[in-house]
Amino acid sequence: MAQSARPMPPPPAHHASSSRLLDVANAAGVSLRTASRVLNDDPRVAAVTRQRVQAAMLELSFQPDAMARSLRAGTDTAIGFVVESISDPFFADVIDAVELEMSRHGRSVLVASTRRDASWERDVVGRMFARRVAGLLLSPTAESHSWLSDHTHHGAPVVLVDRPAPGLSADLVEIDDRQAAFDAVTHLAAHGHRRIAYVGDTPAIPTSAARLRGYRDALASCQLEPDENLIRCDAATSQAAASAVMALINKTTAILSATTRASLGVVPALHAARRTDIALVAFGDFPMADALRPAITVVDHPGHEIGRVAAARLLARLADPGLPAERIQVPARIIERGSGELAP
Repeated sequence: MAQSARPMPPPPAHHASSSRLLDVANAAGVSLRTASRVLNDDPRVAAVTRQRVQAAMLELSFQPDAMARSLRAGTDTAIGFVVESISDPFFADVIDAVELEMSRHGRSVLVASTRRDASWERDVVGRMFARRVAGLLLSPTAESHSWLSDHTHHGAPVVLVDRPAPGLSADLVEIDDRQAAFDAVTHLAAHGHRRIAYVGDTPAIPTSAARLRGYRDALASCQLEPDENLIRCDAATSQAAASAVMALINKTTAILSATTRASLGVVPALHAARRTDIALVAFGDFPMADALRPAITVVDHPGHEIGRVAAARLLARLADPGLPAERIQVPARIIERGSGELAP
């Protein structure tokens, strides 16, 4: 008896890559051009049509070929994001929000750090543009950025995150650093403190300069005599901040810790010295801040919201390159938890 023929294998499962944009267009009842416009976030597509095409993409498990799109457009669909440090808790929150927002629009995010080195920054930004990223989010160093203007004239928009870039006119998403520091010092003064110390970073960084200005303005507003011995602007690291606290600990009844990185040195130093009686307002939240005793009062420096707004602004600029440069301020507020409400 002849051996029976082996059954044919089942047809391959329908993978995302087997759906073509033409299939999506046919399913949605639109032209291929319209489906392509939806894929590329073209604002000219009506909302109802866009929803119909996106529903068809979902139903067909359509996944765009990012490489092919990049080759057709002459640019990558990815967004570049250059930050000071990817290990900083604030920037980690910002990056997370940017990735979430960009993924919703089919874009990936390439992240690099500057390490506060202006020449390093030029190098990583140059490599981003060599990759032909569609746009760039940048938390700049303190140096002049007039060199960056040339890149923005070649179709790759730049949105600044958290701080301005000297010499460059571009969209900026930030908080009002001066006002936030002013409010923090006023808060401490309202609880009876007259000798309020400042632990922060170098004023060469625009955000740090604004926070120091807010500190000084608040002292003047509260009619408190400034004491330069209570101001430490050399706390670029947690270790430096801890050392600054040990030098201040017998001179002050309250501290404004002006960066998250500084707070990660200030708080352990106060606990190690058993001086948790010193009032503290920390700039930026951090893990375990609400679990300590006393829990840490913070100026909420909302990294996630800043990242979301910055990503949305870059997407808007990609859709309409003619938008005027805008300075967008995200609200910051004081979260009272106990340490900032201690009496002297």
